[in-house]
Parts: sequence; structure tokens; C-alpha cells
Amino acid sequence: MTSTVITNIGELVTNDPAGPDLLGTVEGAALVVEGSRVAWTGPAAAAPAADEQVDAGGRAVVPGFVDSHSHLVFAGDRSAEFAARMAGESYAAGGIRTTVAATRAASDELLTSHVAGLVAEMRRQGTTTVEIKSGYGLTVHDEARSLAVAAQFTEETTYLGAHVVPDGTTPEEYVALVTGPMLDACAPHARWVDAFCETGAFDADQSRAVLTAGMAAGLRGRLHANQLGPGPGVALACELGLTAVDHCTFLTDTDVAALADSGTVATLLPGVEFSTRQPYPDARRLLDAGVRVALASDCNPGSCFTSSIPFCVALAVREMGMTPAEALHAVTVGGAAALGREDVGALTPGKRADLALLDAPSYVHLAYRPGVPLVAATWLAGRPI
Repeated sequence: MTSTVITNIGELVTNDPAGPDLLGTVEGAALVVEGSRVAWTGPAAAAPAADEQVDAGGRAVVPGFVDSHSHLVFAGDRSAEFAARMAGESYAAGGIRTTVAATRAASDELLTSHVAGLVAEMRRQGTTTVEIKSGYGLTVHDEARSLAVAAQFTEETTYLGAHVVPDGTTPEEYVALVTGPMLDACAPHARWVDAFCETGAFDADQSRAVLTAGMAAGLRGRLHANQLGPGPGVALACELGLTAVDHCTFLTDTDVAALADSGTVATLLPGVEFSTRQPYPDARRLLDAGVRVALASDCNPGSCFTSSIPFCVALAVREMGMTPAEALHAVTVGGAAALGREDVGALTPGKRADLALLDAPSYVHLAYRPGVPLVAATWLAGRPI
């Protein structure tokens, strides 16, 4: 097994819980990789010998970003919808149906090529683990093929047949489809089940039916909730013990307490608020209450067409009350927790050697220099990509 030492690291973020700060930061550091795993971290002067050596040139090194919420399998363009919002129109979930029509009409080859391009874009920006949902097919065939496409790029695939009710059917008929034949076709390609619990999409009872059916089929549960206004979704997620509940923009004190008590991860998606001009989630309120927080891109063609986790970090620091350290923690350890993963999100011995080298002396530059392409190199499973 080949070993590589990355030395001359100006600042290494390990996310070691036993480290000197939230991020387990080591100054003047080195990191040893054996095969696909981290073997050693510490001061460069104490680094063990290795087969190969890479000079980081004083750059900061951080764990690869874990993007736990994205919708990459789609076709078509909704830039006109974005322009309309910027001209003052409000966002509503109905725009999803525009993408559904384009996705159904697209070939498998086109969808695969499109996902490949977006994943490559994410990799260039330091993302090494990505979750990908279905949800733009809304037929048995199109949901199953969407998940089959997603599975070519990640093991973190999510069945989101319950995205919206398609035209030509009733909510009752569609929930029966989602919990029956569609689930049977999609479960072999998915790890997760999800629903959009929101006005204009699915109510609490419908979402509960979808989630419980999916979990009975062996999938793990997550939920879109409380994005467009207050609602029952966060409470439902906590009641069912879901791994994560995403958006969490409009929360009551009861919702916050339930998140803290349940351990369900609150995944915040600031790119959505940037793109829809809605209020940002109050991350400070959640963190102060002891809620575990993740940040993710929600890359999708309608409400948030960004693949940039560094951009989301900058928004979280500027608009949501997070410190630069808390925001980085949320896109690494937090994202891993939102996916139930213990092998990624940190650079400690035994973890997968997923990392990003920054053209900056400190991780703080991710928020300090918004919009600047700071990722000089991304390593996946111990090798640069």
C-alpha cells in the first residue's frame, strides 16, 4: 500500500473532537495517507516517512465538503423563473413541474452527462461526498431511472417521489403510487426516502405515509420541511427519528426544542434564501439550543442553482450568525452526520482521505473571500482528482 505525506501545510483542519478547538486545527502540519485512508496527522517536523511527498506550499488543508442535499438529475432550464423572482415575483413549489416535463423528455444519456458535469463542478470546489435525489420524474419509470443515473455518481441516493403531485392525478392516488409500485421500483437504487412536506406539496399525513413506507422497505428517512412557512414537517421528522430534516427556515420554539431533543440534524440551505429572497434560517438560534447543524447546497434548477459549498459557507457566516469555524464544521462533520456517515467529514486516522487544499493560509478565507475559487486541489480517497 503506497503512503503519501502532505507536508508544509500552513493550517490543517482535522475535526478531531479531542483537538484544541472546534475544528481540531493544527498549525505547520503534515498529513500521511495510506491507500485511501488518513494514517497520521500532526506537526510537520514529526511526520513519519512515506513513499511519496507532496508539498502543500503553506496552504490550508480542510476535509472534503460533504454536500448532503442536492437535486442533480434534471433537464431543462429555469433561468426565466429566476429572473421573474428577481423582478419581484414570489417563489412557489409549482415551478418543479416545469423541470418534470423536461426531465421526462430527456434521454438517459443526457441526464447522465448533465449529472457528470455538475458533480465535476462540485469536485473542483472541494466537495467529495454528495447526496443526489430523484424527484423530477414523478412516474415509476422516470423516478427509477433518475435514481439509477444518480447511483453512478454516489452511494447517497434519495428517493423523492413525493416532491409534488403531478398533473392529472389526485394527492390520494399519487401517494398510493409513491408508497406502492414506485417505491418497489426505486428502493433497489436508493439509500434514503424523502418527501416535500410543505403547502403546495404534501401535508403531514401524506408525508408520514411516504416516510413510513420507505423505512419499512429498508430506506432511511429524511425530509424537506418548514421552507416556505411554519408547518408540521420539523415536528414530524423529530417524531419519526429521521436522520435529517432540511430547510428549517421557519421554526417555532417547540420545533427547536424537538430538534435538540431528538438529535435529528437540521440541514440549512442558504443558497435557497439567496436565490428566492426569503428570510435566512437562524443558525445561531439552533446552535445555541444544542441542535446539530449541517449546511448543504440544495443544487437544483429552480430555487437554488449553485453547486458551491464555499459560497454557502460565506452566506452562512454573513447572513445566518455562524462563525467561520461553525460553518466549516457544518459542511464537513455536520454534512456527514446528516448522511449517517462516520468515514468522511474529518481528517483523523482511519477516515477516508478526502480533502481540499486551499489557495489561502486559513480556512477563514472561505468566508473572507466569497466568490473566489480558493480550492487549489481536491483529493478523493487518498488521491488528487
